[in-house]
Amino acid sequence: MNNRRDFIKTAAVAGTGLAIAPNLAFGKTKGNQKIKLGFIGLGLRGTWHLVNALNRDDILVTAICDIDPKRLDIAREKIKDAGMEKALEFGKGNYDYRNLLELKDVDAVIISTPWLWHAPMTVDAMEAGKYAGMEVSAATSLEECWDLVNTHERTGTHMMILENVNYRRDVMAVLNMVKQNIFGELIHFRCGYQHDLRAVKFNNGEQAYGGGVEFGEKATSEAQWRTLHSLKRNADLYPTHGVGPIAVYCDINRGNRFVSLTSHATKSRGLHDYIVENGGADHPNAKLKWKLGDVVTTTINTANGETILVTHDTNLPRPYSLGFRVQGVKGLWEVDGNRMYIEGKSEPHRWDDASKWLEEYDHPLWKKFENEAVGAGHGGMDFFVLNAFVESVKNKIAPPLDVYDAAAWSAITPLSEISIANNGEVQDFPDFTRAQWIKRKPHDWMQDKW
Repeated sequence: MNNRRDFIKTAAVAGTGLAIAPNLAFGKTKGNQKIKLGFIGLGLRGTWHLVNALNRDDILVTAICDIDPKRLDIAREKIKDAGMEKALEFGKGNYDYRNLLELKDVDAVIISTPWLWHAPMTVDAMEAGKYAGMEVSAATSLEECWDLVNTHERTGTHMMILENVNYRRDVMAVLNMVKQNIFGELIHFRCGYQHDLRAVKFNNGEQAYGGGVEFGEKATSEAQWRTLHSLKRNADLYPTHGVGPIAVYCDINRGNRFVSLTSHATKSRGLHDYIVENGGADHPNAKLKWKLGDVVTTTINTANGETILVTHDTNLPRPYSLGFRVQGVKGLWEVDGNRMYIEGKSEPHRWDDASKWLEEYDHPLWKKFENEAVGAGHGGMDFFVLNAFVESVKNKIAPPLDVYDAAAWSAITPLSEISIANNGEVQDFPDFTRAQWIKRKPHDWMQDKW
């Protein structure tokens, strides 16, 4: 877009719809180095990553895997339309992905499968020496968090959690402000995942989203697996979209760490009401007892004395928001209302329109790559997260969002579950870095490379 301010506003609310732009060409490199990339999981998210990868000139897609033949068909056509050679295909059962991991013609993999497969597949990928890019969340239990860390440390193979919100334009502009000390010493943060997913969690087996109240084996797409978590677990099921950016702001695992949390959940009514309204009070699913509280609230304490308030809210009617708030001794930013207040710069006791601040502190990466990012998905941030993964693989280095980040952010789910079950009892975070957070240096997020 020509108007950078409008672009920032657009990026700030681009949390839903995806628009594939097959004619984009980005990822230009000075040399001829290409990484050989495999894809495990080709649902809506995996296919989106595939399309973005096919638009680059530094990637060869050499293998694809999905247990749904229809998804393999879609991927095969996209690879063909991109003019790339046919990729090897895997899909003969749940564990055929392990045969993909044995291929010499695969340097790295992108894993976009249901949540319960993320950690096991990433562990297998690291064991096979394949750099893994894993969709969020990274793990569903503390054991899986440790599995990721232990495997990385034993094999020396890297993984990256593909948290695209860390690359959202307004999020990165605020990161620039944080690094330049505009907010002063940081004190408090708010964030979360507040997104009406009722029509995602149910369908009638004939369309991907909405249209019915079935889930599990009778459904398609995410309703096949995501809804079951709401039935079985009472926890913050999806913390990383909100916590990821905040963790970078306050240098978690790099001079700071999560110390403890306490969580609370409301009663569960949203999904029941949705079923009754769309399927009737006599529908069998109307008799189910949903475990997930409609609003889950978690408060995290950090080693450096900040607090982080995290909200999970996906089963009630509401507009989309990640609820960001960054507050320091000199001012604060709140994403809802697009407002900013900086002491000595803003009119006393009155909010500024945040757009002027976000424009002034637009991140160097966005200034450099904004044309390539347009149309790449989720307001452009999908370009940046894939680019960071690819460049990390090419340079054989740790990614900016590494295994310790994946473990710490994802640990919120099991810890919140335990806390809720024990009336908000405080839960301590494991130190996944084994005390190395004390001397680990923050990633240089202000570079304009990738």
